[in-house]
Amino acid sequence: MYQKNAWSKYEGDSLNELMKFNEEYKEFISLCKTERECVSYAIKLCEKYGFKSLKEFKKLNSGDKVYVTNMNRNICAFVIGDKPIEDGINVLGAHIDSPRIDLKQNPIYEASNFALADTHYYGGIVKYQWVSHPLALHGVIYKKDLTEININIGEDENDPVVCITDLLPHLAQQKNTKPANTVIEGEDLDITIGHMPLNGEEKDAVKANVLKLLKEKYDIEEEDFISAEIEIVPAGKARDLGLDRSMVLGYGHDDRVCAYTSLRAVLDAPKCESTICAFLVDKEEIGSVGATGAHSKWFENIIAELISLTTDYSDLKLRHALTNTRMLSSDVSAGVDPLYTSVFETKNAAYLGKGICYNKYTGSRGKSGCNDADPKYIAQIREIMDSNNINYQTAELGKVDMGGGGTIAYILGNYGMNVIDAGIAVLSMHAPNEVVSKVDVFEAYKAYIAFVVNAKNI
Repeated sequence: MYQKNAWSKYEGDSLNELMKFNEEYKEFISLCKTERECVSYAIKLCEKYGFKSLKEFKKLNSGDKVYVTNMNRNICAFVIGDKPIEDGINVLGAHIDSPRIDLKQNPIYEASNFALADTHYYGGIVKYQWVSHPLALHGVIYKKDLTEININIGEDENDPVVCITDLLPHLAQQKNTKPANTVIEGEDLDITIGHMPLNGEEKDAVKANVLKLLKEKYDIEEEDFISAEIEIVPAGKARDLGLDRSMVLGYGHDDRVCAYTSLRAVLDAPKCESTICAFLVDKEEIGSVGATGAHSKWFENIIAELISLTTDYSDLKLRHALTNTRMLSSDVSAGVDPLYTSVFETKNAAYLGKGICYNKYTGSRGKSGCNDADPKYIAQIREIMDSNNINYQTAELGKVDMGGGGTIAYILGNYGMNVIDAGIAVLSMHAPNEVVSKVDVFEAYKAYIAFVVNAKNI
């Protein structure tokens, strides 16, 4: 089945609208390189659109716009519909964590007249891709008195950056014979953070100088890193890619490109019969675990609270609400790379420029760990996409025995709700800089609006 190139329908004002939306997305992805930054940005955007914190409501009515957060790492934005919550809601669920490198809790040490910081990588990175790049430090430190100190070093053009050094090729003969997954070991991803000794210090003088600078700028002691959450991410803004400016090169498209388009869809959608929701979660890259991952009870608890604020609460109403909900698991898909076509089954693969991508199932090999969407539900989505002139495609994540991956779809599917993965094709996924097509970003945004407005129980 031939899928048309989505660019062919854009010209004039529609093309300008597409490009403007992508400029807004580029701002988001350039500023939001951690989960906390995503949530903070989302709160400001919600409030700009007239949303209020759920804490401000004693009762909810049709048309109310609310948001609720969890540990500054999750956010849900809801527009309350005319129908009861127990009839189900239309959810766009995406994750806002991305592969990165974290500081350990006792990170700073000195070696060979350099100050370095010990790290532990997060998620499925290709370790050799992260060396010799300018990197930035983003995160938060809590002192014992619970004072919060936000860290952002490396993004301003006047900031210093940090990096992971690499071995020169002249001395790398043995290293270059290693398999790619061990050519850089996890314990060798330490960042270089200083080289100047502190006058008057004899032992670990370079480390002492770095700690002195941190004390002067942030009023933090070395032991404060025990209660810190510092993420090491690529420094710099997202950029237009291609001489035609048709793509965006940036860090964290997986999955913040779907998170942003999902949130914007809920903010921009007209009032709907059903309640609609953008659900942005953490920890997907490491199994959706913990208090801020999709496996937590937080989303379920929020739906229970919505029911209690709209009608008389019962556990049965909550169960009905979750089972009757319709969801798009808004997550990216692997785009066919012309340099590596051998790993794709090209009839069932995602291509940049052909619109939003639906994955009936992800998982690996024998569909292990996947959510396998109901075909009747897929038929409804096909009709919604076609009726709204939205370009879409279907795909699997590479050849059957080549590998695979997962999303949050199966977790929400455990409630019995209809869920399918729906996102944007990406090149260089999990690399420090990933690639998306601007037309796919805009098509996904329109597809998400069409879904929350039109999806119904089947």
